[in-house]
Amino acid sequence: MKKKQDTLLRNALSLLLLLFTSITLILLVITFMNSFKSSSELARNTFGFPSTITLQNYITVITEDNFFKYLFNSLFITLVGVFFLLLLSAMVAYGISRYEFKRKEVVSTYFLIGMMFPVQLCVMPLFVILRNMQLLNTMTGVILLYIAGMSFPVFTLTKFFRNIPASIEESARLDGASEFRIFFSIIIPICKPVLATLGLINGIRIWNDFYIPMVFLSDSNKRTLMLSVYKYMSDFVRNWDLTFAAVVLTLIPILILYFLCSSQIVEGITDGTVKE
Repeated sequence: MKKKQDTLLRNALSLLLLLFTSITLILLVITFMNSFKSSSELARNTFGFPSTITLQNYITVITEDNFFKYLFNSLFITLVGVFFLLLLSAMVAYGISRYEFKRKEVVSTYFLIGMMFPVQLCVMPLFVILRNMQLLNTMTGVILLYIAGMSFPVFTLTKFFRNIPASIEESARLDGASEFRIFFSIIIPICKPVLATLGLINGIRIWNDFYIPMVFLSDSNKRTLMLSVYKYMSDFVRNWDLTFAAVVLTLIPILILYFLCSSQIVEGITDGTVKE
């Protein structure tokens, strides 16, 4: 009886996932097709194939707006933010999982609680802090906000580090390796799949985020790609042909990254199960 219930539950979940995936793919295909239509054709043929393919929407978005400047800003914020987020999260998680100190459980609980509160709840204190640090309207300030969101990476890496046999580190200490040498030469290579998975997840999150840049970046020269898309969407009726092109251009880098690194997700989830 229990086996039959498990089978029914598995089939129901598979059906829901198939439905969700199908809807997502349909919306992506419609967005891609509409990006090649003129505004007049969009009005009369919203969901069909374009009768005449035009690249004018892409040319307008790239040439009449600071597309490459926004692309550089998004890449810079995402790459630098993910790098330091993973580095600091790995160091914190390693300290929690390997060393004994006072209030250790309090520190662990602190990072666990951090996953329960979105950044929108503390936007005013963050605004005041960045203003007092003279980091308001700077990419450095935005990157620091993304780095501060290390609760999930710390929680995940702590669980992973606890599965690594401590005998590996003890052998390295007997050979005279320092703690930093052990961490960077032994621990980091072991957890590369998990770091790649966390990097991909957080990279997509930072790339697609528009709330933090919208609040903390008022200079148009520091605008990200998502803010550029939001500019078109704010006047969707007049610029809906350009909106589809801007959305596709914004999706292309993250889709390429996803297809190149998607195998790392499975490897990162299944890796690190070696026990003492």
